Amino acid sequence: MSVSIIDRLQAIFQDVRVSEFMNPDVIYVTPDKTLLHVKEIMRIKRISGVPVVDDKKRVVGIVSLEDIIKALEGSYIKDSVEKRMTKNVVCLKETDTLQDAVKIFEKYGYGRFPVVNDEEKLVGIVTKHDIIYFLLAKLGIMYLHDKRMEEVLEKGTSLITGEVLEKGKADFVFHIDYFDVNMIGIGASKLKRFLLERGVDEELARRIAIATYEAEANVVIHSESDGYIYCFIDNEKITVRVEDRGKGIENLELAMREGYSTAPDHIRELGFGAGMGLPNMKRYSDKMVIISEVGKGVIVEMVFFRRDRGEDKGDSGKTGA
Repeated sequence: MSVSIIDRLQAIFQDVRVSEFMNPDVIYVTPDKTLLHVKEIMRIKRISGVPVVDDKKRVVGIVSLEDIIKALEGSYIKDSVEKRMTKNVVCLKETDTLQDAVKIFEKYGYGRFPVVNDEEKLVGIVTKHDIIYFLLAKLGIMYLHDKRMEEVLEKGTSLITGEVLEKGKADFVFHIDYFDVNMIGIGASKLKRFLLERGVDEELARRIAIATYEAEANVVIHSESDGYIYCFIDNEKITVRVEDRGKGIENLELAMREGYSTAPDHIRELGFGAGMGLPNMKRYSDKMVIISEVGKGVIVEMVFFRRDRGEDKGDSGKTGA
């Protein structure tokens, strides 16, 4: 992606609050842990920095991958975090803007910044990738209807993470039959049951089912085409992708507005078509991107981070960092 596009998006969304694009599921440690403990967390979670918090969850330090490398070279990897952590931590406020965050990244050059609330308590973390993913998601909603659907469908690349989503290796697949409006929700219900059987937290499964239900309903009501629900599960996240090859969405900006609907009267009389489908998908997912091309169809991809998989819940949540 060219710098000019990033700059243009940054200018458009410069007043967006940090709370809207930070990762709220941040991994952290307490000062009494050892650097060896932090090293293992970084290895398992594949991250390069961990905030340190006190018993009130206020940020008191940070440990980076560079600190771990120095500890290994200096043979003090078993020292306490409190002894070796960087104490003068630069934090972002959740009320800071995207423009503020970009300036902080440019000024200090660090890869991540903890986010605190008005009480100085840790509420999230922001990496450069979080900003890029946020801008890409906005780009997806605003511009990706110009992208060729066939190219996206053929490559199977995630619109959010960039990883390959092989349909043949999906953990769950459901064929959406658009002929019968009474069948709306069958796929979402089966997916929820499947997730619960796989040990997914009930609240997370509920959120996924609600968002998937809305996507399924849109296929039946608007696409005039069959569709498919694909679900991919890993330790960090659950990705749901709903595809159809129908008539597409003419104006994504309008479609994202709450209450906007093109559903015919007979569909509204059945209780559908209230214009909350896409807004609800965005509300219940952690990240969402839509692409559409008129006459080619729609792809909705939603990512749900797995807060139910923290191995060391005393010290960590989940993060995509």
